Amino acid sequence: MMAKTGYSRADRVADQIRMEVADILMRKIKDPRVRSVTVTDVELTNDLRIARVFVTALGTDAETRDVFAGLAKASGFVRSELGRRLTLRYLPEVIFVKDVSGPRGDRVLQLLDEIHDKAEAAGEASPDDGDSPQRTEPEGR
Repeated sequence: MMAKTGYSRADRVADQIRMEVADILMRKIKDPRVRSVTVTDVELTNDLRIARVFVTALGTDAETRDVFAGLAKASGFVRSELGRRLTLRYLPEVIFVKDVSGPRGDRVLQLLDEIHDKAEAAGEASPDDGDSPQRTEPEGR
């Protein structure tokens, strides 16, 4: 009997869909609006019927709207191309979603840098200033 892993079939299929959709968008789609798209993640429902494809696009808000209009128009083609590449009983519906985790992560890092700078300006010691003892490896290793 095999031990269960924390990696479900939906996760494995989602990884495969992520790679295939990225390849389809890069090589097969002729629409210039979707050239600057990066596929960051795919969330697949447990019944494998709906695939939410998270993408990032560089540019202004107007350019991003154009990108998602192009993706919406290409979703049928992407789904049919997935049908040729994957052997699934039911081909999931492909929904493109804007991934906001990148800019949100950048903002969090910016805020952390500001806090660190304020702490240094106030004269507080940070953990890497040498105030705490450093762990050293024993000699002979």
